[in-house]
Amino acid sequence: MNRQRALWASTSTSTRGGIASFVRTMQATPLWELWNVRHVGTHRNGTVATKIVAFVTGLGAFVTALVFDRPDVVHLHTSVAGSFIRKAILAWICRIFRVPIVMHVHGSDFHLFYGRSPRPMKALIRATLTGADVVVALGDRWAERLERIAPRAYVVSVPNAVRPCHPVRQPSGSEPVHVLFLGCIGDRKGAFTLLDAWAKMIGDGNGRARLTLAGDGEVQRARDRVDELSVGSTVTVLGWLAPDRVPELLATSQVLALPSRNEGQPMAILEAMAHGLCVVASAVGGIPELIDDRCGVLVPVDDVDALAHALRRVVYDDDARIRLGSQALQRIRAEFDVDVVWRRFDALYREVRR
Repeated sequence: MNRQRALWASTSTSTRGGIASFVRTMQATPLWELWNVRHVGTHRNGTVATKIVAFVTGLGAFVTALVFDRPDVVHLHTSVAGSFIRKAILAWICRIFRVPIVMHVHGSDFHLFYGRSPRPMKALIRATLTGADVVVALGDRWAERLERIAPRAYVVSVPNAVRPCHPVRQPSGSEPVHVLFLGCIGDRKGAFTLLDAWAKMIGDGNGRARLTLAGDGEVQRARDRVDELSVGSTVTVLGWLAPDRVPELLATSQVLALPSRNEGQPMAILEAMAHGLCVVASAVGGIPELIDDRCGVLVPVDDVDALAHALRRVVYDDDARIRLGSQALQRIRAEFDVDVVWRRFDALYREVRR
């Protein structure tokens, strides 16, 4: 009996960002073996030349898989701009081969990408989404936005997924509470708003807190800002970490701070919740679909005072921090457990398979 097959295309699993993290998470589920999933990387970090070579190489591997190992379904993971163009090319190739397509839209600002695109590009976006057998959105809000872009597309909402972990250890005595920022260091993720808020929070002289910023982006600018604010004794800027180091860092933290200006469903927040961390984040994009005042703290965008107040609360109020982190972990188990989500994809594949 022939085994059912799925072909995935996304950025390389060694790249940075939420899509690579999601793919790595799903690789460890029964879905991978059940559907004999083959993964093709069509993008990787690096120079323009590196990215072109990655796409050309991935395109060749993708077409080879279609021709010689025909899959029952193709699952394309896309964001915006170049990522969407690459996946649109693959999607139209799949239509030639009459292979069912799952188009998984990860980009938090996909609607903005569509809105600023020229008319021919808008037509391509609509046709590509409509031509897919199913379009996966990360949440109900994103599903509504995609349906407005392509009203005839079949759009379903499937959240990102993580595997629940043991709750993190809480500090004792005079041990400092560890607050973590995990993401691309820059204004979009609110890294510099966080540093300004941190300086306000520790201005009372209480040293029971330390902050770590981990991620690529404007690392040197962040280090310079730490020096300007004179908070170097409580702040460490690590820069980018390899994916296998992130769980260790999460396991030694108690709070995740991500005051972004725009987000989809950040894997950093889901991974923090899965470890029982208390999350402080801005109320933008899909973040309110992940946390509310029962399992986290939401603050307005770019509001340094509100962020400082929220940090002060969860750092110095042990009961509040522990309660919010515990309820965040409970929510992960109920709604975002990878063992639930992979079954959603299994059902989708069976639905669209011809």
